[in-house]
Parts: sequence; structure tokens; C-alpha cells
Amino acid sequence: MARLGETYRGLRMSLWRRLALRYSGLSAVLLGILWGCLFLVSVLSGLHPDRAMLLILVLAFPLSLVAIWATSERRRLVREAPLPRFLKQKLVDAYPHLTLRDAELVERGLRQFFTACQRSNKRFVAMPSQVVDSMWHEFILHTSAYREWCDLVIGRFVDHVPAEVLGRKASTNDGLRRTWFWACREESINPKKPSRLPLLFALDAKFAIAGGFVYLADCKGVRRDDGAGGSAGAYCGESFSDGSYSGDADGFGGSESSGGGSDGDGGSGSGCGSGCGGGGD
Repeated sequence: MARLGETYRGLRMSLWRRLALRYSGLSAVLLGILWGCLFLVSVLSGLHPDRAMLLILVLAFPLSLVAIWATSERRRLVREAPLPRFLKQKLVDAYPHLTLRDAELVERGLRQFFTACQRSNKRFVAMPSQVVDSMWHEFILHTSAYREWCDLVIGRFVDHVPAEVLGRKASTNDGLRRTWFWACREESINPKKPSRLPLLFALDAKFAIAGGFVYLADCKGVRRDDGAGGSAGAYCGESFSDGSYSGDADGFGGSESSGGGSDGDGGSGSGCGSGCGGGGD
């Protein structure tokens, strides 16, 4: 495992980009400190308030630009930045019936999960797929590589939590709702009335993962599973918003209030088309 980890050299970028991404979250703190210092200086030195405010605006402008750039850059990186190549091979080793091409699709599902983490304003996001969770768990075992990815791409460290399904715990349900909301948004799917499944929620069924979580976009006429998941039944896409489980069903765990407009990413290749839609092949 150590030798495999050594083949991953991390994200390659210039020093200034790395520093800007790593510390962009401190922009608000720096602005607060600058405002306090300038206010104190203006009081002690008799500086006119208008001049003090002008200085604050001059200093705030570049910090704001860095924060805006970092947000845009992270949204690009989560789609394009290379993940360790060994993750795909480790997944195939764990699931021998999968091919490396299948593992590439699972990696895209992991990126979709990271997108949900990135867009959820530091709130808990739950993993809905067993096969994607397996790849995620392998990544987190390589602590330094995973920590760098989180810092630069997501903007915070994301602790690993095993894959979950909707149940009695409201916090878990809301974490899944956030994942569902952003996965749907990425593929231009209506999260309240899905016509198909987003990639992340379709992979377990598509690859017939033992103990995996089977989701269907439309559960009309299909028996729902009220147990712990798996092949005994299916989970329904509409269950994330129909109020049948505890938590914030109307707002998808607060996701709608955090900005639910389309980013133009739908149809960009994150999904797997009709091959995944509906929950299984």
C-alpha cells in the first residue's frame, strides 16, 4: 500500500495557486482584522472615517477576488484534478467482476460525492453508494494525499463515514438529501421529480454490488425496502423530498437555501446516460 501511495505525487500547480486555495477561506477573517486595525488607527491618529473606509475597500478588493477565484477553481478541480490511479486498481481487486473501465465510472461517482461536499457549506454529506464508498475509503487510507485533496479541492477535510440509506436518524437523512440534491443538480435532474437517477445513486445496482443500495427514480408499483438495504428491495428517489423520513425534506437538508440554481454542468458527462438511469442494468 505504501508503494502504491508513493506513485501519487499530489496535485501539480504553482505555489501561488496552492497558497490561494489553501488560505482563501481566511479572507473574511483577514478583512475583519484589517477593519479593526484601521478603525483603531483612525481613532488614535484622527484619520477621517471616509479615508479609513477607502483603505478598507482597497484592501478588501484583492481579497474578494481571491475568494471568488478560489470558488471557481475548486469547482473545476473537483471535475478535472487527477485522483490517485491506484484507486481504480484497488477497487477492481476488491470487486473482481468489475473492469478498470467500470472503475472509471465509480471514480466519476466519487467526484460527484466530493462536489456535494464542496457545495454543502461545510454541512454533513452522506455517502449513498457502497461501491463508491469502497473507493473513498481506500483514498482516505493514504492520509497525506487525501488531506491535500480535501484542502485544495473541497476546502475542508471530509471525514469518512460509511455508506448510508434513509432511516430514522434525521441528521443522516439530511446528509443524504444534500448528496441527492447536488448530484441531481449536476446532471440537470429535478430532485423532487427525478426522471432518472444521478450517477452516484445508480452505481450499486448497475454493477450488482453485493449488499449495495438499489435506488429507483420512480417507485410506482415497486415494493420499497424498509430494512437495511441491499437486494431485498429498492429505495425511491422521491423519498428524499416526500416527507416519509425525518429531517428537512422540503429543503433537502438546507441545500435549496444555499443556492440551487443550475451551474450549467448538467449533461457534462458526470452521469452514465440511460445505462444507469432507473437504478440498474
